[in-house]
Amino acid sequence: MADKTIKGLEPLAQTFEGASQLRIAIVHARWNDKVIKALVDGAIAALLKQGVKEENIVLKTVPGSYELPFACQKLIAGGKAQAANAAPSLLGGATANLLSLVDDPARTGTPGPESSSTAAAVREFDAVIAVGVLIKGSTMHFEYICDAVSHGLMRVQLDTGTPVVFGVLTALTDDQALERAGLGRGENKGHNHGEDWGNAAVELASNAAQWGKGAI
Repeated sequence: MADKTIKGLEPLAQTFEGASQLRIAIVHARWNDKVIKALVDGAIAALLKQGVKEENIVLKTVPGSYELPFACQKLIAGGKAQAANAAPSLLGGATANLLSLVDDPARTGTPGPESSSTAAAVREFDAVIAVGVLIKGSTMHFEYICDAVSHGLMRVQLDTGTPVVFGVLTALTDDQALERAGLGRGENKGHNHGEDWGNAAVELASNAAQWGKGAI
């Protein structure tokens, strides 16, 4: 019998025109690798379908789910450092192009800024997807890790102002995890929640950018 608790988000009612400019990080644990791989693949597929460019998707790994909050926090900080370091070089390049036009009156055309793909590749992350799989065992380890990771990821997004999508399965059995990665062992394979997380990242990143500008 199909598990009726496995649900996915309804298809987005809107498209996000700026999705091609978004830079998204995916950080995943390596425990329960088979399920992790399916979830990550689902998230990437959804991002690409929404228009995010492949070169603007950054994939990083950590040993387990407990390490996800720390990794997300450091990646967000690293993305901001990259953007800050790249800004002077981008400005310098644009200035050089303008000066070359002054030096050469015969040259026609308008110098363009850095390509959009280059700009996105050095901008800060617009959202991070944290992917992990926790499966209940015979000790309290499951409960402690679930609680710590949940609160940790929430704290990271509130402290940094960067959306962090909670892509951590907290399953009581192996089958529950498999079905939530679209890998069910029965006729009904379930639903890959990684797809929902990819869509959520685009939606949150796009909305957060607009809200931050006062476009509410």
